Amino acid sequence: MRRATVISRSIGLLLLAGGYPSAGFAQDTLQPYQLVRSLQLIQDRIAAGDHAALPMQAKLLEMTDARLRAANAEDFKDPKNFRALLVYGMSGGNPVTVEAATSRATSDPRDLAIAKGVIDYLNGRPGEAIEALKPIDPMALPPDLGAFLALVKGSLLAGDQPVAALKLLDEAKLLSPGTLVEEAALRRSIGIAATQGDAAHFALASTQYVERYLYSPYASQFADSFVTGVITLHMSISQDKLADITSMMDPEREKVIYLRIARRAAIDGLNDLSAFASARAEQGRDGITNQDDPRALLYASLSTVTSGTIEDVRARLGKIDRSRLSEGDRALLDAAQAIAGEVVAPPAAHPEETPAPAAAGQPPAPQTAAAQGADASGLPPVEGAISEQPAVAAVSSGPATHAPDTPAVAAAPAEAATVTPASAPSPAAAPEPADPTDAAMARTRRQLDLIDQMLGAAPK
Repeated sequence: MRRATVISRSIGLLLLAGGYPSAGFAQDTLQPYQLVRSLQLIQDRIAAGDHAALPMQAKLLEMTDARLRAANAEDFKDPKNFRALLVYGMSGGNPVTVEAATSRATSDPRDLAIAKGVIDYLNGRPGEAIEALKPIDPMALPPDLGAFLALVKGSLLAGDQPVAALKLLDEAKLLSPGTLVEEAALRRSIGIAATQGDAAHFALASTQYVERYLYSPYASQFADSFVTGVITLHMSISQDKLADITSMMDPEREKVIYLRIARRAAIDGLNDLSAFASARAEQGRDGITNQDDPRALLYASLSTVTSGTIEDVRARLGKIDRSRLSEGDRALLDAAQAIAGEVVAPPAAHPEETPAPAAAGQPPAPQTAAAQGADASGLPPVEGAISEQPAVAAVSSGPATHAPDTPAVAAAPAEAATVTPASAPSPAAAPEPADPTDAAMARTRRQLDLIDQMLGAAPK
């Protein structure tokens, strides 16, 4: 109750200050810890889905930064203000402000060690940050500070010590339920658990995220990690468990998640998963089906594009309304139709085959034009491809712009995008199978991989 009163007073003063030419009144009246607690409240509202609070967060960060830059040694004699400085830093604060304020503070060695680690973390020195924070136990700190520290340490250790990172992220969730800290800890746990093959941890964290933070502005990052994790853990996550998790989503989000899973599974050759996800995307909920959604038809067809029912697949592809697809999905439809056509085309003779000796008195049969040019063409370049993998090199010649929580867009003029034909030999590629049918299937798989590189975008 007391904390709620302080926060309400802080926000009230902030709003009052907004009616005057300067916010100096609120900055001078409120203690740093009061401003930081107000900032945390706003961030927790944002995590719960209140996107209208985003401008207030920016304003509070600005005011808190100014107040901490003006703070003196007397202010930091109150331990709450120094803890607030550290929390501010771990909430996305200005590292210059944190470093300058720390230099004016007289605090105990443990708090100063935390400050050093936070400054190193903010300045992109992970090794130094890990070393400074290694002896600090988040569970031994006040919960507001311990939660943030557990989140930072877990993030720093995710690459080299994933098991320890998951434990720290669990501590962050325990110390700060219902907050932006928990939201971030759940998102990061999902990615780490998938990489570790920990299906139980992945399913639990995904369930908790969908229950509590599905409308967070950072939920797009959760969706990326969730789809990738489902593909990675397809042998460990049952279809029933997947359905349990997605059933907590609203129908539109559930459909999009299943469309993304269907597409990725089809390209990776996980036909059972792709068929399941496509069927769920078409099935819909609450009496609303998505059977007329051209994306569902397209991704369902991809899962069987190399199967024995290829003629049926080609017929379904031909019925898809191209005008209702995005530019990227239209290119995907073109590529799928081209692959389906190659699967049913007569296989070209293997280049190493030795022709049978001609009968006496007969000239050798001339090679057909189709056989000469069977592997000469690849898929067309695709403009405006959106990659789900930030590390993939873009084909554009200009600099890429990465907005937070937004996939990087690599837009290139058609003449600048060079696409290697899927059937062209690669120095790193495995030898072409000797059997002509196997060779055709191998080429088809490479073409599907090429689709994935060109059309990494999730359906919109």
